[in-house]
Amino acid sequence: MTKENTPTIGFIGLGVMGGPMCRNVAGKHDGDVIAFDMADAAFESIADTKASRAASIPELAEQADIVFLSLPGGPQVESVCLGKAGLASANPPPSIIIDLSTTSVASARTTASKLTELGITFVDAPVARTREAAQRGELSIMVGADSDTFAQIKPYLFYMASDVTHGGDIGCGQVLKLTNNALVFENTLALAEMMVVAERAGVAPSTFMEAISKGSGDSFALRNHGMKALLPREFPEKAFPPEYVVKDFSYILDLAEQTGVNSRVAKLAERYYATAAKSGWSGRYFPCVIEIIDQDVDLSE
Repeated sequence: MTKENTPTIGFIGLGVMGGPMCRNVAGKHDGDVIAFDMADAAFESIADTKASRAASIPELAEQADIVFLSLPGGPQVESVCLGKAGLASANPPPSIIIDLSTTSVASARTTASKLTELGITFVDAPVARTREAAQRGELSIMVGADSDTFAQIKPYLFYMASDVTHGGDIGCGQVLKLTNNALVFENTLALAEMMVVAERAGVAPSTFMEAISKGSGDSFALRNHGMKALLPREFPEKAFPPEYVVKDFSYILDLAEQTGVNSRVAKLAERYYATAAKSGWSGRYFPCVIEIIDQDVDLSE
């Protein structure tokens, strides 16, 4: 530790969300911060902070007491934690690994079990809200951990978040994140459909958004994905694309099956986003699903 009772924090994954999260950690933590990413360009997001750059995962692991992960999904998390040159192979390894990624519940629990056998505490702590919220340090973080571990790590989560919720034991953070994401994706799809209906019936899209935002149809999705993407029909690259939505739906549909729920709404929404990813919108911001509705594209089976 760099100072008495002050841990060194490691951060792996400096992507769209990870970069600004690491930046906030570096700006608010009293101790040392060390970062790793496979892409050289990723370090531009923290270039003017005190965060130092590790040459490898083992190098970071041997210096850090607590390591945050912000990675694409479960396979990457498992590899970084348990792979041949992963965090667990370090001597000594970090004492706590906090995964900010979105993974399946089963993956989180399996990874936690294997790390526990090695004396390493694993926490699933996926994040919600937008890239702008990440930049402001105003994310919502949902945590799966035992009560003592949650109390220990909570102050560090507030470096990145304005809201932190203890969901329960390992895996419960992912349960909350996946159900949250499914609701956002379904809400955005429903909003897009009604926007197309209203426009074809003679109501201008801007008027539709304004009116709905003042009524009971208002929502987070309307004020963010609706106003910022659906209304201008702007779906940039390097945002959250439909193929990421499909990945998250695969996780929630697996969870629904495991809990005995026939999630018909989620299954239908997943088909829309899968069609968007296969119909020229791969890599574009996921509200592009409105184009599938507007163009009446046949849904992929």
